[in-house]
Amino acid sequence: MPPTEFSDLLDAVSKVLLRCWILGVILLLFWFGTVVLAGDFAYGVHGNMFDLTLHELKVIHYCGILLAKLVVGLFFFIPWVSIRLVLRKRK
Repeated sequence: MPPTEFSDLLDAVSKVLLRCWILGVILLLFWFGTVVLAGDFAYGVHGNMFDLTLHELKVIHYCGILLAKLVVGLFFFIPWVSIRLVLRKRK
């Protein structure tokens, strides 16, 4: 693969990773906003459905948000930064 095609491929992959990272951050902000603004409603629905206490539901949401942050950072943001550094070095 010639260098220009490889650079174009890396550029396209970096654009996809950036969009995935942005969508992941939007998802996290939406999830956080839902938990903060509609936490009582979620507890009313899911607490009865799964026999959860309010504390258990908050812990589940906290752990889920933490896991989502790790996944978004590790699989989208760090590879995007790495690819951008490689492209910068090639120019």
